Amino acid sequence: MEGLSKKEIKMVSWLELEKKRFFTRGDIKRFFKNNHEMTVYLSILKKKKRILKINKTKYYLIPIQAYNGHWTEHPYIIIDEMFNGKDYYIGGYSAANYWKLTEQIPKEIHVYCTNKQGKKKFFSSTIIFKRQRKLKEYVAKTIQGHIFNIATKEESKQWS
Repeated sequence: MEGLSKKEIKMVSWLELEKKRFFTRGDIKRFFKNNHEMTVYLSILKKKKRILKINKTKYYLIPIQAYNGHWTEHPYIIIDEMFNGKDYYIGGYSAANYWKLTEQIPKEIHVYCTNKQGKKKFFSSTIIFKRQRKLKEYVAKTIQGHIFNIATKEESKQWS
């Protein structure tokens, strides 16, 4: 595997063996002498497109088997990890499409949450964050063995 140092390979291999695609600095601190060294290596891995920072404390590892660094993860999983499983739900046309209320496949995923707003792109998905003081009704569902929050079928009918 060219392009990665021995220390980077050791860390990435360990994360893959532990099946930790989403990880924190605490998960990898054993590979570094101090926080500064860890910050430098994380910065290098971001430049090499081997990791993505998804929130203040969490990173996503693009696996070694990714061809030329191209990889994709289901956007609902990324969104759930971004919010650590709480204080958000997926709504809009994405929810309507999930509940099969519309055949329209949305270009953007609308996420309603209590603490973010704006737009962010992960892989091929554009995620639009909409801040709400009080979240409407949502349910927990599972996709690829991962739990995520989505607007209820009743709530999603307005988008069909």
